[in-house]
Amino acid sequence: MNTIAQAPKAISMYQASAPRFVNALNNLSVLLDKAQAHCEARKIDPLVLAACRLYPDMLPFTRQIGIACDSAKGAVARLAGVEIPKHEDVEATFEELKARIAKTVAFIQTIKPAQVDGSEDRDIVLKLRAREVTYKGMQYLLGYALPNFYFHAVTAYAILRHNGVELGKNDYLGQP
Repeated sequence: MNTIAQAPKAISMYQASAPRFVNALNNLSVLLDKAQAHCEARKIDPLVLAACRLYPDMLPFTRQIGIACDSAKGAVARLAGVEIPKHEDVEATFEELKARIAKTVAFIQTIKPAQVDGSEDRDIVLKLRAREVTYKGMQYLLGYALPNFYFHAVTAYAILRHNGVELGKNDYLGQP
């Protein structure tokens, strides 16, 4: 029997952003728990692992987590048209990184769908080093914010995995 596929439902800007960021950030928090357990089991100083990089010219693990948090809260705030909360970049321990993630998730959860939905054509102006770039909301979310966020999230995962923390793809994606 042939069935005709239903037309796909539209996804809102909110659904494409806030819940996705929250899910991935919560997964990063679980990775931090696994990294802490790895360090305890092998008697490794957690500060050493937190300072690791994939390559000398790349940012360390702590900054990958910080930038992932900044990317998520910045994206949701810009799309909602609200001020981006400021978080100092002072985290050095896994516990401090988990607190940074928790603050970021808490902020994102204050944003209501109505604040983000309809932002597809909102002008988003980013200061990228010495220049400003203007995007429309949809272009910003899909072409910059999500790829940038996932770059830093997966780099954090890769640093831990490279250093022997027993992780798999389901740890990164989270459990359904």
